[in-house]
Amino acid sequence: MDTVVRNRVVAASLVIVTVVLGGVGCSKSTAAPLTVVPAPMDDPVAAATPPGAQPRLASDPAQLADDLVADELALRDPSTSQPALIAAARRQQAAYRAIGRHPEWDAIIRPRIPVAFLATYDLNIDARRQLAAMSPVRDTLPAWRIIPPAPAEELLGYYREAEAATGVAWNYLAAINLIETHLGSIAGLSTAGAQGPMQFMPETWATYGQGDVTAVGDAIMAAGRFLAASGFATNRDRAVYTYNHADEYVRAVSDYAAVIGGDPAAFGGYHLWDVYYYTTAGDVLLPIGYAETARIPVADYLATHPQ
Repeated sequence: MDTVVRNRVVAASLVIVTVVLGGVGCSKSTAAPLTVVPAPMDDPVAAATPPGAQPRLASDPAQLADDLVADELALRDPSTSQPALIAAARRQQAAYRAIGRHPEWDAIIRPRIPVAFLATYDLNIDARRQLAAMSPVRDTLPAWRIIPPAPAEELLGYYREAEAATGVAWNYLAAINLIETHLGSIAGLSTAGAQGPMQFMPETWATYGQGDVTAVGDAIMAAGRFLAASGFATNRDRAVYTYNHADEYVRAVSDYAAVIGGDPAAFGGYHLWDVYYYTTAGDVLLPIGYAETARIPVADYLATHPQ
């Protein structure tokens, strides 16, 4: 949404992984073999984190890398409990955001990522950095409501229906939905006037939309129609650029689409992610239940919502 500033035909994006065990191309690498043992998920530090606060991460980049791999493994372990899955996904997201901000850590972290995970790691870090390059730093927080996204299976059904109707790949629709409003978790207008889960400008919705712009199924189908009309079948990057006129946006969508398409289970991890807003005070987590009708100073919010 309004954390990304570019010319838009459709969207005004919110800047927002899991590991793929196969499917995403992986070049020859000297990365570590897959021998990391997941850390215990019932972490007393995580348990003590106040509601609405960010998960605690290791300050040492090497430890951060090892913890990220442990969380990736936990997210794919069928024996992991639901509370532990949520905790792992939240730490995973926070880790990718932290690593994205610190390219000087790359030489320490990347060699510690197992070969099986490396392609997806690279895609997530690149997506994070592309979106960060588009994001103005603000000293206020947005006039949004943060709500739970629709269930993952429901969303996957909408993406598949739109793919069948329009020919636009379901994983691209999911990637755009993730970037625009964190899968529909953000309710509110962008500064450009875009609205709904796929962030349509009113004039674009008038052409491609049917039903309710705020209904996730209607919005995803309309996005499929728009991308199809923009030539997705012959040039995906050009079609995505038409959605949001920024090369960084195109790369981020392509990165996330590659992760989701290469390992459909990855979507479950993204679905558990939080909503963050980048400010002069750094990342601020906006939890479910956040609701403001006007922009508010970030310092005022942090005074009563420690991160």
